[in-house]
Amino acid sequence: MPPKRPIDLSVKMLLVVGVFFALVWGATMAIVQAAGGDVLWTPIAITVVFVGLQYLLSPAIVGWTMRVRYVSPDEEPRLHEIVRELAEAARIPMPRVGVSELEIPNAFAFGRWRSDGRVVVTRPLLGLLDERELRAVLGHEIMHLRNRDVAVITFLSLLPNVFYYLFRIGIRMRGRNNPGPLIALVSILVYFALQLLVLYASRIREYAADEGSVKLGNPPHWMASALYKLVYGAARLPPEELKAAAGFKAFFASDPSRAQGEVQSLADLDLDRSGTIDPAELDALHKGRVRVSAGARIGELLGTHPNMLKRVQRLAELQARGAFRVQAPYAP
Repeated sequence: MPPKRPIDLSVKMLLVVGVFFALVWGATMAIVQAAGGDVLWTPIAITVVFVGLQYLLSPAIVGWTMRVRYVSPDEEPRLHEIVRELAEAARIPMPRVGVSELEIPNAFAFGRWRSDGRVVVTRPLLGLLDERELRAVLGHEIMHLRNRDVAVITFLSLLPNVFYYLFRIGIRMRGRNNPGPLIALVSILVYFALQLLVLYASRIREYAADEGSVKLGNPPHWMASALYKLVYGAARLPPEELKAAAGFKAFFASDPSRAQGEVQSLADLDLDRSGTIDPAELDALHKGRVRVSAGARIGELLGTHPNMLKRVQRLAELQARGAFRVQAPYAP
């Protein structure tokens, strides 16, 4: 019996947002009843100002921290050409193109809005992927810009921070019959629940970016091979190299901090030991059963990216559905 078709990603995202705001509404009403509405204004104001400034300054912060240098078409003509083709296909403005000098083979996209978009590849990535794999990864990053994922996740992250500040207020309240303990308990529970939902939303956005890259004309096995190589490349690095970008791993196409634990499961998919994942190997994955360990499931629950084996399985499902078209000059 073929596996059931997964729930549409947009439906999952709507469910997450619905549960997210239901939790916020319920917790807010409980706190207002216990302490009145005035207790909410300070944490809301602090959070809005802090996150707003962070959002506005993020391009400069990310660019500096990730050692990004923006390159011209003369310096990287093929990279610019691929990004331009994908941006036109996705119907977004041409983003700035950069190269990061980090030693981690990866790519990322950021920007405050579509017209401020930036797509960056690390120098090791350019030497690791072939052109088709590079195109698939760049398609993934272009879809993050098209879907406004930085703005979506930043907005969702606002409210957990509000409840964190409410928790801090609650534990500092003094006096008899004060509502502080109740406020602190409700706030910290809601904070953790909302954080888990934000992480889940981030994982949905990663699946959506993979699917979007496929819809831009990149066959699923291109992306699967690219992810395999990204994991393998990161797994070979010493821990100190990975720590250098630990605070920004949510931006990457794959989470390098989990590469050591994921590389063997992906290597098992590479049946011919070619260093790539071809359509036949994706087909075998689609027809087989994927087993993810309990430890990997817990790691995924607390991560911004899906488990890599499940992510490649999703690409296998897209291949089985024929949800792509190969564009010239890549069409056979």
